[in-house]
Amino acid sequence: MSTKKYTVTEITNNIKYLLEGNPNLKGIVLRGEISNFTKHYSGHLYFSLKDENAQIRAIMFKNYAEKNNFIPKDGMKVEVVGSINVYAPQGSYSLQISSMKEEGEGELYLKYLELKKNLQELGWFDQEPKVIPKFPKRIGVVTSATGAVIQDISNTVNRRYKLTEIILYSAAVQGLSASSIIAKQIKRANAENLVDVLIVGRGGGSIEDLWPFNEIETIEAIHTSKIPIITAIGHETDTTISDFVADLRAPTPTAAAELATPNMVDLINDIKKDVNVIKHHMNNLISQHQANLIHMTERLEQNSPLRKVENNKDKLNNLEKLLNYYAKDKLQAYKNLLNQLELKLLNLNPSIKLKENFDKTNLLKEKLMNLYNYKVERKKDYLISLISRIKSPERLINYSKDNLVKLNNQLNNNYQIVYNTKLNKYHYQLDILEKVNPLAIMKRGFAVIKDTDNQILTSIKNIEINNNIKVELIDGLIDAKIINKKVKE
Repeated sequence: MSTKKYTVTEITNNIKYLLEGNPNLKGIVLRGEISNFTKHYSGHLYFSLKDENAQIRAIMFKNYAEKNNFIPKDGMKVEVVGSINVYAPQGSYSLQISSMKEEGEGELYLKYLELKKNLQELGWFDQEPKVIPKFPKRIGVVTSATGAVIQDISNTVNRRYKLTEIILYSAAVQGLSASSIIAKQIKRANAENLVDVLIVGRGGGSIEDLWPFNEIETIEAIHTSKIPIITAIGHETDTTISDFVADLRAPTPTAAAELATPNMVDLINDIKKDVNVIKHHMNNLISQHQANLIHMTERLEQNSPLRKVENNKDKLNNLEKLLNYYAKDKLQAYKNLLNQLELKLLNLNPSIKLKENFDKTNLLKEKLMNLYNYKVERKKDYLISLISRIKSPERLINYSKDNLVKLNNQLNNNYQIVYNTKLNKYHYQLDILEKVNPLAIMKRGFAVIKDTDNQILTSIKNIEINNNIKVELIDGLIDAKIINKKVKE
């Protein structure tokens, strides 16, 4: 037994010398299946080659990769030529490939394509996706309880929309029993009916790691789920069959959480905008009603019975003052005339003349008094007539109320006439629309026929024998195939 002591570097260099110096490990031809394929931005290719029992890391540098006449991908079987290389800093070995040719697609990838084709023919990919609720109260997550997926989703949901509760349906996301567990948890979520939307996902990995999401048990559980499902499986470049039957596919778990929840910041901004709009409309409405109220108040004050009474009182007072002024003026004029006559009488002085003038004066005085009394009585009668014509405010108010009731009844009658007219017109137009409604035509036995591109077929010239078609009836779709066609003569 050797007692020589080695350092890690020494033993690693010895292994490197043994492997890289062995001519049997240079220019070797190796067959295997590509797994964990990655193309670096530099152009180098990194992947693993595997068979049923083992795998080896491989690298193909850009100058060799550019000579490939095909695009490598996971699951593809290839034949490569390369040499063993040891990377001392990590103590690992790999195969440096100088050439590669396609041998055939891997078994898993062929299974993937076959199952995808069968499900597509069954129409599983064509179903109408369920609507993702805009404001979910609870979000279910089907994933590993110890992985980073649940943490990413929880952090994103808590950041965006704190009103949502997350319920974890723990499941293994890789391994032989993973598909069964995932399907069981999806069915459990549907049975409990506690969540508004489900996120089914896991982190990135090889095609083998993601394979539970390509198995029929998982796919069928997603397809038959009554709860909307968002898938977030692997990286953005990974696509599983579960993604095709899901209601929505997200490139990452974080993106799935963003698709399942509204952004709290956006909601707050929208609410602020709506509040500002409402305030603006309310201020405009209040200003408009205030202006109308001021206008109506001014009109009411102008037409108020009390105001009219006050105006009539003012007019009556003015007339009374005018009458008094007129009477005083006339009386003063007659007094002046009497004084003049008395002066003339004194100037004439004969007894007879004096007696005659005295009699005339008395007669004139009597006439003057009669005229004065007559004028006073006329003015009094006129004033009494004016007072009697002034209406009571209560009568005016009652009259206005009766008039308002009549106008309101007339308005209601006119509104009912207009409403009935519009209603009859609406029913008439609705009847016309119903006559030209395509769904009404389909109820009579007609159907809409489309090709696989969802284009409506209007002539047999647009379809060939053995082509698949879709027949849309009033209550569903029928997938059919053309077995014969005949031109109408």
